[in-house]
Amino acid sequence: MKGNVYAAECPTRVILDRVGDKWAVLLLLLLMEGPRRFNELRRAVGGISQKMLSQTLKSLERDGLVRRRAIATVPVTVEYSITPLGLTLAQAVDPLRQWAENNLKDVQAAQRRYDSASKESVAAA
Repeated sequence: MKGNVYAAECPTRVILDRVGDKWAVLLLLLLMEGPRRFNELRRAVGGISQKMLSQTLKSLERDGLVRRRAIATVPVTVEYSITPLGLTLAQAVDPLRQWAENNLKDVQAAQRRYDSASKESVAAA
């Protein structure tokens, strides 16, 4: 069954929420490189809080995109890895990361032009 993403009640939007969530995308891209422990992920993703990291990982695990594995140590070590399904999503969004990196200067230049034009039109009014 194929969804209609434009319909408010379409369950496909739940998946698009993951793609639109910067933390989910960043975590999937990191896990594409290999399994990581919680604190490794927290150190690698600048600006993410412990609470947000935990919530995002739980959501990704619930969606079948990430696997959580508890290792019997003292204290318990938890490792996260990407699932085959999560890998397909990470591979789909990685070109967006590449596009952002390749076009960053052009986007920033456009933003400066827009902001400058906006300031000029306000001053003229």
